[in-house]
Amino acid sequence: MNSPATTLQQVRPFLPVRLFNGFGALLEKTRIPFTRALAADLIETAKRRCGLDDFGEGDFFEALSRLLESCQSEARLNLVGKIALRTNILQTLCSRLLMQRDRQLYPNIARQEIRSPLFIVGLPRSGTTLLHNLLAADPWHRSPLMWEVMSPSPPTHAGEKRRIQRATQSCNFFNWLAPTFRYVHAVGAELPQECIGLMAPTFMSDQFDAMYYVPSYRAWFFQQDLRPAYEYHRRFVQHLQFRRAARRWILKAPTHMSAMPALLSVYPDALFVQTHRTPVDAMASVSSLVTILRSAFSDAVDPFTACREAINYWSETVDKFLQERDRLADNRICDVEYDEISRDPIAAVGRIYDHFGWSLSRDAEQRMRVLVTRHAQRQPGNHRYHLSQFGSSAEEVLSAFAPYCQRFGLSSPDGENLWSSGRDPRFEKHKSVLASSRLPERTI
Repeated sequence: MNSPATTLQQVRPFLPVRLFNGFGALLEKTRIPFTRALAADLIETAKRRCGLDDFGEGDFFEALSRLLESCQSEARLNLVGKIALRTNILQTLCSRLLMQRDRQLYPNIARQEIRSPLFIVGLPRSGTTLLHNLLAADPWHRSPLMWEVMSPSPPTHAGEKRRIQRATQSCNFFNWLAPTFRYVHAVGAELPQECIGLMAPTFMSDQFDAMYYVPSYRAWFFQQDLRPAYEYHRRFVQHLQFRRAARRWILKAPTHMSAMPALLSVYPDALFVQTHRTPVDAMASVSSLVTILRSAFSDAVDPFTACREAINYWSETVDKFLQERDRLADNRICDVEYDEISRDPIAAVGRIYDHFGWSLSRDAEQRMRVLVTRHAQRQPGNHRYHLSQFGSSAEEVLSAFAPYCQRFGLSSPDGENLWSSGRDPRFEKHKSVLASSRLPERTI
């Protein structure tokens, strides 16, 4: 019997999208140029739209210029992609202008204290999203919601319903634009949002690299001191906390592992949860996600390139992070395995609370159980993928991640343990007993 088609094999935009992009390609062939976006022009447009001219502290002109140049010379954007890029940049610039105005109108924003935020990190596609959603369900906790990140101004409840509706429309449009993406990652206006979006106003954010193939911007970005980006991240969190406070912030983005010194310089009391999954599955899954996401904005996405970038970047990032985490006290970081999250998410959450000495209330646990039930019920399908689609092999991935796999005793996809020694005992004592069967991946 033939195995089911992978999610990547099902990627095909709806006919109106294909026709629209075809029209854009025709314009290019007839040498009718699409106006190139320049940083200075977009900045002036944003100022006129908002009637403001103060972007606040921090220079972002070089970052924006490099991003635009890379997008326009390397990303091979289709017509949808070109419009999306311009729209996204203008929205981000306007948000920055409005947030700076808000800090002047509401001086208490700058006085907000962010104490001991929890950052969920780990390889991408290792259960961080479900864990983020569950921890955010606790009434004592606070996470950025998608609509808040899209429309952070004003930092009050004014126009909240309208802002949520606008974000919902954007999510619905994206789901129509890339119909298979919902199998990979849930998108919703009122869902907790990965916090790399809080860095976007500096134009030094991993979200741009995920959306577009921008190798020159990517190479430049990875060489930058990201402390200014994390300082703006904190300003954004203060902005959101002013609107609705909570005892503890729950933040999440795998890419934080690449910039621990910068993160800790801004959040010196941060706590961490690191999720773990065999890199073979994680790299296949994230390569599928990036390929599908970029395909919404380009008709020339190379899955092999996406996978090669993922293996190189994440193997280096994990090695770098393991050096940095050894400087943290044991009580500041908790390890959780992907299979533990997927098979018994409430137990995984309970162990995190125990590790940090938090109290899990009956109300919070009930909210989490409702979320788990709804999560299972609303799944429209499974995310299916295979590493061979991306021109790689298990041996290549395991070789790149050898130190990480050895330290945490990770297994190959068929359940065979790869390493017999060198495991981190702090992780091993909590390691779950895994079932032998492999389940199709849900969007966790």
